[in-house]
Amino acid sequence: MEDRTSGLRHLGTQHPTEEPAGKSRDVLQLSGVQSSKGLKETPIKFSSSTVSLMEFIKLMSDLLLLGVMKVGWQENSRSTPLTCTRLRCCRPAGTGNRAPAPLRVSPVSRDNPGIILLSSRRVAHFGRTDPERPGITRSSVRQYLQFLPDQSVLILHAKVAQKSYGNEKRFFCPPPCVYLTGPGWKLKQELLKASGLGDSSCRVRGYMGLDSAGVTQSNTLKLNFEEQLDSKMFGCAKALYISDADKRKHFRLVLKLFFSNGQEIGSFYSRQIKVISKPSQKKQSMKNADLCISSGSRVSLFNRLRSQTVSTRYLSVEGGAFVASARQWAAFTITLGGEQQAEQGQYPPREGYICYGCSVRLVCTGTGVALPPMVIRKVNKQHAMLDVNEPVSQLHKCAFQFKDSSRMYLCLSNEKIIQFQASPCSKDPSKELLNDGSCWTIIGTEMVEYTFSESLACLQGPVTPIPLISTLELNGGGDVAMLEIQGENFSPSLKVWFGDVEAETMYRSPKSMLCVVPDVSVFSGEWRWQRHPITVPLSLIRTDGLIYRSSFSFTFTPELSPLIRSRAPPECPPDSDSLINTIHQEFTRTNFHLFMQS
Repeated sequence: MEDRTSGLRHLGTQHPTEEPAGKSRDVLQLSGVQSSKGLKETPIKFSSSTVSLMEFIKLMSDLLLLGVMKVGWQENSRSTPLTCTRLRCCRPAGTGNRAPAPLRVSPVSRDNPGIILLSSRRVAHFGRTDPERPGITRSSVRQYLQFLPDQSVLILHAKVAQKSYGNEKRFFCPPPCVYLTGPGWKLKQELLKASGLGDSSCRVRGYMGLDSAGVTQSNTLKLNFEEQLDSKMFGCAKALYISDADKRKHFRLVLKLFFSNGQEIGSFYSRQIKVISKPSQKKQSMKNADLCISSGSRVSLFNRLRSQTVSTRYLSVEGGAFVASARQWAAFTITLGGEQQAEQGQYPPREGYICYGCSVRLVCTGTGVALPPMVIRKVNKQHAMLDVNEPVSQLHKCAFQFKDSSRMYLCLSNEKIIQFQASPCSKDPSKELLNDGSCWTIIGTEMVEYTFSESLACLQGPVTPIPLISTLELNGGGDVAMLEIQGENFSPSLKVWFGDVEAETMYRSPKSMLCVVPDVSVFSGEWRWQRHPITVPLSLIRTDGLIYRSSFSFTFTPELSPLIRSRAPPECPPDSDSLINTIHQEFTRTNFHLFMQS
């Protein structure tokens, strides 16, 4: 409680109370205007020493129902009530006498509730003007880009799935996982609570199944999300499978999210998954490239002691250390390393397919934690094959020998990751005997992330389908530049935004859009003097105010042109004014070269 209300204590003004001498309390006073005609102010007071952050949000929500509200605060004041319409950031500890930056607050009403973000350091308000046509302005988008109250849905799954025959059920391994991240989820739940719903009605529920046309709730799995230490919500579908009655060679997973009160969030789809009958035991060739594992792709490793499903452990990272987890799995980027070690101990990555006998690096995509360089070996009947150099295929059993070590292999012991020393084979020097914990199964994985924000939206339905940008292509340059956007789920209701500037957008198809690149002068008033690149994020905003932030950005780079030699030089030595004028003329002739970066 002390940490959560430390920022609120800067908002309070001192008021005399009936406390004993020597004791005082910080009291926060808000003035709600009940009538727009009479402008009658009703001060509401409460003690910041007993209020929590959630109670403060609830109080703010109650004030919104009064009609027009004026909110503000004054620092170091003992008599003036809080009726100003300017909101300032709370001054955190350690900032000295530095004045906080002001943030303006838009008027709110019953039809214009807005969104309030509170923390121990910031207080902000995203206002709405008209429920039928939200006020998407540069100012509101700029505030969004400052705080980024996003909601993200992250789906992790394997690239291939084994088909089940008859009555057997070969559950997908590793199981599909869902992560809900971003501060927007908490904000949405608090707004639902402020509207009168209970805690049980504000929880997120999900169902996951295959994307076939006849999917019903009977063959889908219910996901119960649990909150983790890093504020992420995690759900896992451990009992999904595809039967032999389904004759498709590829399918996708579909995730349907709801709030407990029945409000639909949307339907989110995975990448395509290839259906296989069983792992191929033949020597792989490049003709089956979709089953081979390439350098730079994502993989998952799991181990099954004595081939028992209940004993499956997944290589994961927790607290910066590698562990063997029975619940969660991590995706690792696998890359080919150079043949010789660099002076700094780094192995420059190489392109191509992963083959047995090659040096590889495994880096966790979520945390960036990496294992030392290792040599990947094929496993056959619990023996590491030292003379095999064929490509690595999906669901192959393999072992990882630490490079430049004496037969030391990556191994698990219960939930710990250790090193195991293999024994040489007396009958065949090209083999080394391993234990069960050193034999891993490798499989390629996919990840898809959907990000959206309701901070400026007046939603009447789900947030899906969510547009995804895959590539950007620039046509033209200078004053007339067009940006072609390729992706999926595009619609005529989407507009492209460069930072807080809306671009003229033309819809072409569900997979293609075209927009005019804004002039660089709208981002910098003194653009003629700009010598450094200007990078702005790319976003798609729906007409109802829903924001889809992408992982792409756009960069304006100044490119100096040669000076025009025909201009006569100044007759007198340039003083300071003429020097500034010369620089001004030079930058006036500057051509801006535009390029994109992801």
